[in-house]
Amino acid sequence: MTHTQDPGRAARKPWYRQLYVQVLVAIVMGIVLGWRWPDLATSMEPIGTTFITAMKMLIGPIVFLTVIGGIAGVADLKKVGLTGIKALTYFQIGTIVALLTGLVAINIFRLGDGVHADPSALKTSEDAGQYISQGEHQHWWEFLTGIVPNSFFSPFVEGDILQVIFLAVIFGIALKAVGKTGEPIIAGVHRLTGVVFKVLSYVMKVAPLGAFGAMSYAIGKFGLSTLTSLGSLILLFYVTSILFVVVVLGGVLAAYVRLNIFQLVRYFKEEFFLILGTSTAEPALPGLMRKLQFMGAEKSTVGLVVPTGYSFNLDGAAIYLSLATLYIAQATDTPLSVTQQLGLLAVMLLTSKGAAGVAGGGFIALTATLSTVGHVPAAGIMLIFGIDKFMSECRALVNFFGNAVATLFVAKWENGLDLARARAVLAGKAGEPPMTAEAEDARPAAASPAAKTVEVTP
Repeated sequence: MTHTQDPGRAARKPWYRQLYVQVLVAIVMGIVLGWRWPDLATSMEPIGTTFITAMKMLIGPIVFLTVIGGIAGVADLKKVGLTGIKALTYFQIGTIVALLTGLVAINIFRLGDGVHADPSALKTSEDAGQYISQGEHQHWWEFLTGIVPNSFFSPFVEGDILQVIFLAVIFGIALKAVGKTGEPIIAGVHRLTGVVFKVLSYVMKVAPLGAFGAMSYAIGKFGLSTLTSLGSLILLFYVTSILFVVVVLGGVLAAYVRLNIFQLVRYFKEEFFLILGTSTAEPALPGLMRKLQFMGAEKSTVGLVVPTGYSFNLDGAAIYLSLATLYIAQATDTPLSVTQQLGLLAVMLLTSKGAAGVAGGGFIALTATLSTVGHVPAAGIMLIFGIDKFMSECRALVNFFGNAVATLFVAKWENGLDLARARAVLAGKAGEPPMTAEAEDARPAAASPAAKTVEVTP
């Protein structure tokens, strides 16, 4: 008698050794510590920041090597340019839809009505003042002029992903152009990528500790009581974001790519809890790229779309930006007509790109928007400054899944997605993605059956 054996399930780790379970437990422990012993919890901040710093240390090299390897593997360099144009087109449309989603939500529920805040009486804290000052001097075009780095190493030191992409694209095209001369270097790039992912696997082992430190500090510093002060605004943002992911992103994924959004969320459960614990999507970037390649998306597409999306495709930040701007206008009794709100949307479409990857980027973009428009007081950001920390997790999660869907969409558009493999992976029939080598090394297995037949003697 023959039975079908699933190799992925056979090799699956016990539940208590699964990374997402460990991170979830760490998050719960961090919440309890922050709630019961806030002074001790705030001292855990270095643990969380050290882990995030370690992850950021690897993002630049991973993006650089992946983009170069992806471009070098493309037969026609015109395809690289077309992929970039298609990705940017999708990003802009996605951002507009996200901005409109937040705009509609706050206009329906109008949570700011009745607050009657006096902008002149709002006391600006030192931290918020820095964001306001930076936002007032932020220009929408700076993200374009800042793409070219001052030196080769500065993007890696400063963590500027757009500049890293710029360097990688130039190097990738040059290596492709020199032909056989560049082949040894390309081979070295592939080997070095494997080494970097091996280092990543070491760092990821302490992800639960990093999530514990970050969550402990957040709850200990800001307190659970902050959630009740503007709980309705937090709730509206979370509900709006969930609807956006399920309805908008899920609809795009189902209608065009023919995949299920709930299966995709489950597939990225480790990254989900990592973002939830650290409040930033950056530590999940390597995992996103690795798992998308494992699903059957072409390496060149993943290498271009994911890093670029982290700067240009910020759906969660867009929802937050439109919702927060209208809330401040309502709370400060600043009337805005439909025309003025659409004008705000046009400004936010640009300012949302200007502070990508910058600490406090959400507030900088918000202040830049208010300063550009002029009639909504920038000091009004103090109305939501205290609860921003509890909204950052949701922003990062929506940004993350927005980029996952965007990459699959562009890959399908480019005929660079193995749809049969993607469905097998999401169904759990293709094993677990590798941690120590490039995901493309596992792709030849896509051509082979996901399960093997084993003879079993009854």
